[in-house]
Amino acid sequence: MESFRLKRKQLKDYGFVILGSLIMAFGIKNFFAPTGLVTGGFSGLTIVLNALLSVPLWIANALLNIPVFLLSIPLLGWEFTKKSLLSNLSLTLGLALIPQMNLVSEDIFLSCLFGAALSGVGIGMILVKKSTSGGTDTLAALLHLKLRRWSVVELIQYLDGIIILAGISVFGMQKALYAMVALFIATKVSENIVEGVKFSKQLWIISQHTDAIAQRIIVEMDRGVTGVKARGMYSKADKEILFCVVSVKEIVAIKDLVAQVDKDAFVIVSDAREVFGEGFLDKDE
Repeated sequence: MESFRLKRKQLKDYGFVILGSLIMAFGIKNFFAPTGLVTGGFSGLTIVLNALLSVPLWIANALLNIPVFLLSIPLLGWEFTKKSLLSNLSLTLGLALIPQMNLVSEDIFLSCLFGAALSGVGIGMILVKKSTSGGTDTLAALLHLKLRRWSVVELIQYLDGIIILAGISVFGMQKALYAMVALFIATKVSENIVEGVKFSKQLWIISQHTDAIAQRIIVEMDRGVTGVKARGMYSKADKEILFCVVSVKEIVAIKDLVAQVDKDAFVIVSDAREVFGEGFLDKDE
């Protein structure tokens, strides 16, 4: 049963990675490539090669990534490589099979916005499942084996900078500036997707019936509760405040539970960006 559950989760993760890669491919082929927006990465380099040598996007992407993956398997290991390989194969197939549609004509502003949004969503979906789309991410990890003085993130930035400079030489400064705006938007969108998955809610509950509320939360919702000793500065009375963290989908249920015990309870709800521990994220996630 446990093996079946694990296999099902793995297939779901692979499906998520494939879908994210196809969304990226759609954005590259229908928004970035037609207007010459080079946002870095191997996808940006494929746009440069397409413009200079008329190499189809999918062929350029495959040719650039094949040597990188051939090196990454023995040097970085199969576990590191397999999801990135799946993502890149999906991206390559997407670039080959998704039709290029005249969606925004040559409107560079709309191409910048929609291309960035789609790329951000696709990258976010891939990152959520602990994968990458290959390209400069994997190349930077390989270079880091020899260039230890720089971090992987720094190497990615250097590689992307070189590709953006290549884009400037081919498409000009105006399009390069739009590409930088698109890169910023895509990064923010992907960050929100990754961080949004980790959002939880924290509650502070002030009530005269803290024992009853805490017991119901522990038993009915299987969540831990912490009692914090406090003192009301107006009444000067000692009291206990309950602190509890729950997932976003549990917030309605716990508010209803508190109201059932004490309709006059004072409840404060706020976002908890990342929560590590039992019932939430492992520390390695």
